Amino acid sequence: MIRKPTLFAHVVYRTRRFEEMIAWYEAVFGAQVQHENPAMAFLTYDGEHHRFAFLNLAVVAPDGTPEADRRGAVGVDHVAYTTASITDLLENYAELKARGITPYWCVHHGLAASLYYADPDGNQMEFQVDAFEGDGCNDFIRGEAMNQNPVGVEFDPDAWLAQLRGGAPEAELLVRTVHEPISPIRGFAGAL
Repeated sequence: MIRKPTLFAHVVYRTRRFEEMIAWYEAVFGAQVQHENPAMAFLTYDGEHHRFAFLNLAVVAPDGTPEADRRGAVGVDHVAYTTASITDLLENYAELKARGITPYWCVHHGLAASLYYADPDGNQMEFQVDAFEGDGCNDFIRGEAMNQNPVGVEFDPDAWLAQLRGGAPEAELLVRTVHEPISPIRGFAGAL
């Protein structure tokens, strides 16, 4: 049985107007930058760690690269939904895998563990669970660990599910204990 997401989390955009986009979302939503580097920025307008993220295509897919020339390079990258727990995230993974639906990217961002799926049209969706309670995700996104690795470290959801079903506490899985290697941004490996 599928465990439904508890809330809509964020949307990520690919842009060639990085600074303009940030300024527009700051003006229109009253959003504040939580974390920014040359390749990406994360903004929020409420208590969520981020409601918008922007991938700077000038950095992650410069003109002349195959990624820069692909159709639809600018626009929505993905939308994200939060699940109630790591148990919900991983049990849904098992249910979907049994139906032949598997994620194309499994990454622990530090502030959240995420599974990325593509629908039949290729629209990308992230299902995530926050790694911290309270204001911990906001502390993480503004902190040094985010500077060290703003993308995350890939993980094996089958291994995590086995650990969880074997009695490992959820909290153990949610703490990112390694920060290397930095996972590529789904094909944009040289971006950071």
